[in-house]
Amino acid sequence: MKDAVIVALGRSAIGKAPKGVFRLSRPEDIGAQVLSGVLKQVPQLDARHIDDVIVGCAFPEAEQGMNLAKIVISKAIPGVDIPGQTVNRFCSSGLQTIATAANAIMAGQAEVIIAGGIELMSTIPMGGNIVAPNPDLIQSQPDAYTAMGITAENVAEQYGVTRRMQDEFSMESHRRANAARTEGKFAQEIIPVEAVTTYVDETGHTRMGLRTVAEDEGIRPQTTMESLGKLHTVFKLGGTVTPGNSSQSSDGAAFVILMSGEKAAELGVRPIAKFISFAVAGVPSELMGIGPIAAIPKALKIAGLRQEDMDIIELNEAFAAQSLACINTLGLDQKKVNVNGGAIAMGHPLGCTGSLLTVKVIRELQRRDGRYGMVSMCIGGGMGAAGVFERLP
Repeated sequence: MKDAVIVALGRSAIGKAPKGVFRLSRPEDIGAQVLSGVLKQVPQLDARHIDDVIVGCAFPEAEQGMNLAKIVISKAIPGVDIPGQTVNRFCSSGLQTIATAANAIMAGQAEVIIAGGIELMSTIPMGGNIVAPNPDLIQSQPDAYTAMGITAENVAEQYGVTRRMQDEFSMESHRRANAARTEGKFAQEIIPVEAVTTYVDETGHTRMGLRTVAEDEGIRPQTTMESLGKLHTVFKLGGTVTPGNSSQSSDGAAFVILMSGEKAAELGVRPIAKFISFAVAGVPSELMGIGPIAAIPKALKIAGLRQEDMDIIELNEAFAAQSLACINTLGLDQKKVNVNGGAIAMGHPLGCTGSLLTVKVIRELQRRDGRYGMVSMCIGGGMGAAGVFERLP
C-alpha cells in the first residue's frame, strides 16, 4: 500500500460571522485564493496532474452549492480540466476530505489530490437557509434533531461539567490563542486573501473595496472570568452553556495537497507529514459532543498507536462542556490539547474546521519537532471523527 503524504498546506484567517471581514465575500472567492496560495508552495506540480479536488462544506447550498469544489477549481485554476467533489459530514467535513483523498492515494486510485474545506457562515447560516426536518422522525425520534446547544447542556449535566469549569476553559482558549498570535505562529499558517469590505473614506462616506485579511478576527485577549460570568445562558433555563463558552460562528477556508510518496519523490517535493489513520463513530444524537470519546480510540487502534504517543492534539472546541467531557473521560493531557487555543477563541467554520485543525497540528508538530499529532471533533447528529498524522523530518 502506498503512503499518502502532505506536501503543502495553508488556511485563511478566520473571520467572525455574520458581521466580520468576510461578510460581503463569496465562499469560492476566499477558497480559491487559499487554494492558489497552497499551490504556490509546490511549483514543481503541474496542475494537469491533479487527480481530484475535494472540498468539505457543512451546508452546500446557494452560494456554497453547485458543487463548490468544482467552482473553486474554475476560479483558482482556470483553463485546466480538473474534477472536483464536495463532501458533507458536518463539522468533520474538512477532515473527511483529507481522509478520502489519502485513502484514494493509498489504494493506488490517485497520485495527487487537493483536499480541504470552506464555510462562510456569514453567507449560509447554521442549519442552512431553509430548515425542513422530517415530520415522521420528529414524532418518532425527536432527539435526531436536538439543537447543538441543548446537546452541550445534556453533556454538561451528564458528565458533571460546571459553568465555572466551562468558563475557565474558555478563558484559557483565548489566552493561548492570543499568545500564539502574538508570537507569530498563525502567520506561518495563514495565506492572506483579498476580501470585499466596507470602509469610511477621508470624507466620511462609506465605500466598498478590497482589503487584505491576514489575521484571525475572533480572539479576545481581554476575556476574563468576570466578563464570561456576566453572560446569560441561551439554550436552557438554569443551564450552563453561554455564547462565551461556545464556539464562534465563523468564515474560513483551508487546504492541503496530498501525494503518493512515489509522486513526491518523482517531483523532488519534500513531504511535510504523512496520513496515518482516520475513524468515525456514532454516539447518541442528544449527546453529540462526546463523539471524540468514541472516535479517538478507533483511530489510534487503526494507527497502532497509543494516546501517549500523540505530541499534539487538536480537539475542536464546539463547546467547552463537550471538550472537557472528552478530555476528562479519555484522560487527555491538557498540555498537549489545543496548545494555541481552539474554536471558542478562534471560531468554528464548520466544513472548514477539520482542514484548519490539520494545518494547525502539522505546523505545531514542526515547531516542536514532534512526531505524531491528532485532529478530532464531535459532529452534529451524533458522531465523532479523529485523524492521526505523522510529521516527516
